[in-house]
Amino acid sequence: MQGLTRHLVFLSIFAAVTLKLKAQYLLPINKHQPTKQFYTTLNIGSSPKSPINLVLDLETNLSWLNCRKIKSLSTYRRVGCNTSLCNSLPNGHCQENTCYNSQPNPLNRIPLIARLGQDRASFTTTDGNKTSVRNFTFLCAGQKDLRGFSPPAAGVLGLSPGALSFPKQVTSAFNVIPKFALCLPSSSTGPGHLYVGTGPYFNDRLSNIPMTFTPFTITESGKYLISVKAIYVDGFGLSLDRELLVPGAKLSTVVPYTTLQSDVYTALAKSFTLKAEAMGLYKVSTVAPFKDCFDVGATERERKGPNVPVIEIGLPGRIREVRWSFHGANTVVRVLETVVCLAFIDGGKRPNDLMVIGTHQLQDYLVELDFSRTVLAFSDSLLLHNTSCSS
Repeated sequence: MQGLTRHLVFLSIFAAVTLKLKAQYLLPINKHQPTKQFYTTLNIGSSPKSPINLVLDLETNLSWLNCRKIKSLSTYRRVGCNTSLCNSLPNGHCQENTCYNSQPNPLNRIPLIARLGQDRASFTTTDGNKTSVRNFTFLCAGQKDLRGFSPPAAGVLGLSPGALSFPKQVTSAFNVIPKFALCLPSSSTGPGHLYVGTGPYFNDRLSNIPMTFTPFTITESGKYLISVKAIYVDGFGLSLDRELLVPGAKLSTVVPYTTLQSDVYTALAKSFTLKAEAMGLYKVSTVAPFKDCFDVGATERERKGPNVPVIEIGLPGRIREVRWSFHGANTVVRVLETVVCLAFIDGGKRPNDLMVIGTHQLQDYLVELDFSRTVLAFSDSLLLHNTSCSS
């Protein structure tokens, strides 16, 4: 009997662990087409329907929002001074017995200082059930802090590696594996997805889509960086000073197009142009903010985008170099009926970040960040599999 009891206890523990390993939380990702901003929606507060739209940012730790948008503040509470939570925060200070904190503003570059509070944050699980984090910690900002934001947005959802980012708060509250995944939609016709917790993320029909793995590092300021070994155009490596690639590439959900240091951009544009001209495309006048544009004629539009050279980023893999491949839908942007432009930006000789992978390049890829292993996983372009993030 005692052996049977131990066996049942073991099975119960195993079932609980399995459940936590498979726990998964889901939020929609919408694209505001005019501003190229991506935002999600969750409920904040005691009202069963109190949706707040928050722009996604991979560098913000504490989420912040205009608290006047919350329908009911009956369960909201301010975080007081001299509390362990307040004392644990960098850039924190006290005012009228309330804890305040400073966070960067990803869209207008003016840091905000706002009071710290807690309330219920509600969202859904992947099986359609509703759930919530009761003491979700965030900052109450003002309307003035929303300059430069798309009309639907009322703040920022922090996705940084910090302890109080949204993924960290959710995975800590539910005791699940600390990881999250993004699938940014390429249009505003349907939402993409933000997953918190582990996969699988695809249904059975798409379960064979391969994922590629590369390590990421976290900077002191809370940026995600991946190490870039090389850049290729149609399989041919660019001739570059390796020092220009050493800092790595930053991932961003607020920068629309990948920005490169001038020398890297020039080498990429030169190689891309030569390959494009060999394919029968020719250069035309530039269209701001882009520098290199091409007439693709009245060719039939393919699901993966215009037929242009493939751009690849070489990254360290488990055994050997792996490549993140970008096809026409992610390498160029259509500016006229027959004209496309290289969807990369010249960031100048001395940019703050030598390489930033922007949202145009991330669209219609599943990108997973696993904190437990500091590993980034990315899929093929979903367009190559006749689907997309909004399908």
